[in-house]
Amino acid sequence: MPLLSGSNPADVQTGAQRLAAGELVAFATETVYGLGANALDDAAVAAIYAAKGRPAGHPLIVHVASLEAALHFSPALGASARKLLSACWPGPLTVIGPRAVGVGVTAAGGQDSIGLRMPAHPVALALLRQAAALGVKGVAAPSANRFGRVSPTTAAHVQQEFGSSLTVLDGGACTVGIESTILDCTCDPPVLLRPGQLGSAALEQLLGHSLGQRGLHTPRAPGSLKSHYAPRTPVRLMQAADLAAALAGLAGLEQSGQVVERVAVYSRHAFTAQEAVLAWRQMPESAADAARELFSVLRDLDDLAVDTIWVEQPPASADWDGVRDRLQRAATA
Repeated sequence: MPLLSGSNPADVQTGAQRLAAGELVAFATETVYGLGANALDDAAVAAIYAAKGRPAGHPLIVHVASLEAALHFSPALGASARKLLSACWPGPLTVIGPRAVGVGVTAAGGQDSIGLRMPAHPVALALLRQAAALGVKGVAAPSANRFGRVSPTTAAHVQQEFGSSLTVLDGGACTVGIESTILDCTCDPPVLLRPGQLGSAALEQLLGHSLGQRGLHTPRAPGSLKSHYAPRTPVRLMQAADLAAALAGLAGLEQSGQVVERVAVYSRHAFTAQEAVLAWRQMPESAADAARELFSVLRDLDDLAVDTIWVEQPPASADWDGVRDRLQRAATA
């Protein structure tokens, strides 16, 4: 199946028709590409789990085109959630609210709560609106990659994961680059479950009060497993000084004629090149720029057939929380 163009209204309509017919459609959002299905079609949603190899109890995020559609899935969304949606939607924020009885059970992984997001990408919004006109109230869509692996930020990444048989609505490279912030709004105050472009400070400013702490009954959320976002090649996350020392150690081994591991390096600081370093990519100084390119860089380095990918630990400041979270989970695999 050739790529569908998000700039072509006829192609967007084709994508919407396929969703309404119970098929899977991958599509661009501002965060990452999603693998979508009609959230109210349990068989179609089950096909997402099967395609990704995703555990059935691991919930999906339902993408909607309006607040009205969100309320179909979670009519009891509280005041805090509605305040945030008014300020942040469309955008890279997922809120978890109480799920309506009998609605979106498979998409919610069987939980009595459900994650909802209105993406800001024009292609995603156009697809959701066209699908809504055909009776699709929401589109369940995790990232369009095999479960636990590096998320896709281009249509080509999706095709590398699933081949040419999957319908992909191409909207160009994702502008945010990491998945949405997830906020549990089933409790008051809400609890941050996954960092993203929107950080805790911004959310607290919008709410006018502090976020809560995770409790015993915190809902399961996408991207919350200890190991996630991982390339095939092992990732080693190190502080700058430790990375410099490890590279110096490689240099010493090379000089003694010993066989050393071949590494690729992604770091904010430049280090003296060694023969064992097959590639070096500089991490941007800006957290937003680093997030935008993170998954693409990991995929590129993964394709080099090195033994290990060495990554410099990002700064500890709050604006780097999303990038740091993804790298820590990638390095846990």
